[in-house]
Amino acid sequence: MSIKIGIIICDRYRRCAGGKCLRAIKNREGAFSVYADQEVELVGYTTCDGCPGGNIEYAGDEMLKNDAEVIHLATGLVVGYPPCPNIVTFKDFLEARYDVKVAVGTHPIPQKYLDMHTRLGTWEDPSWKSLIKPTMSDEVIRKAYN
Repeated sequence: MSIKIGIIICDRYRRCAGGKCLRAIKNREGAFSVYADQEVELVGYTTCDGCPGGNIEYAGDEMLKNDAEVIHLATGLVVGYPPCPNIVTFKDFLEARYDVKVAVGTHPIPQKYLDMHTRLGTWEDPSWKSLIKPTMSDEVIRKAYN
């Protein structure tokens, strides 16, 4: 069984080569652990185009034309300083507009980001708990993504 996915990254990381996301797909880590028994085909990779996310509408359309079944909002949207203020809006819009499943996260949260966000209290609000859960791996894996 195979699943086709798209990834939307934060525009401040627009030069990202995708190494952590691609490693996480290969190793089925972070938010990709749900695909442990499936082949994963990446059918789209782009940025949101910067705040407030002008490319979300077009990226979703393009990914669905390439048969994306799930769109992942990259871990960078969660771990950046500050985290994306539009992440829930992006998720809600893509799901409503394209009737597609949207997952928050790609690769595991690197330990250095968990440490800093814990220190800052960034993710103390209960709404963040569900957003970070798919990428909250164990400490060994988090350190491997530093």
